[in-house]
Amino acid sequence: MKISGFQKLTLLDFPHKTACTVFTHGCNFRCPFCHNASLVTYDAGTKFTEDEVLAHLEKRKGVLDGICISGGEPLLQSSLFEFIQKAKSMGYLVKLDTNGSYYARLEVLVKSGLVDYVAMDIKNSPQKYAASCGLESMDFENIEKSKELLIHSGIEYEFRTTVVKQLHTEEDFEQIGEFIKGAKRYYLQKFIDSGDIICSGLGAHDDEYMKQCLEVVRKYVPTAQLRGV
Repeated sequence: MKISGFQKLTLLDFPHKTACTVFTHGCNFRCPFCHNASLVTYDAGTKFTEDEVLAHLEKRKGVLDGICISGGEPLLQSSLFEFIQKAKSMGYLVKLDTNGSYYARLEVLVKSGLVDYVAMDIKNSPQKYAASCGLESMDFENIEKSKELLIHSGIEYEFRTTVVKQLHTEEDFEQIGEFIKGAKRYYLQKFIDSGDIICSGLGAHDDEYMKQCLEVVRKYVPTAQLRGV
């Protein structure tokens, strides 16, 4: 598994848990607002080995509650399942960040009990999805199937959208709300330029507009919340 980054302690990435975070290399999307562009636009090689991460987990038993696996897109990694199995065998909870495009692989993880929490990105309204992923076209059916899988899975999950001024409107959130109606958790995240994004010149909506978008979504997901506002 190509691990391009490793955060040994986080109190933010795994809700209500003390965890570490692994960042895997590579992604099948090229979202212009991606804040980890260096993980997806070139091959930086493996900076940390699985053995190094597993040794840290072994050492931190009883201190850490879980591990968050992010990216890039972790489901691209062929050895992800075996890595998760090893972490679970140590007693760790596992959170997965995914774009939802690899439905079959996500289904295996969910139905086998290998993930305890899944955070899935909802990039935009269905008709603007491909463009928001930096693609000319895509198989949106996998996104829809992943969404349905999580809603009916019984595990903890969240949907989230990074809100970009140049890409998202209130009308988009009307359609997003309809798309994820019935979701347990949904977050609108304010775009922040990390300095490592794919496209320059992007910005965030002001707080008032973010709140307006939130109210649109809450017609469909009453528990929806803002992040970064």
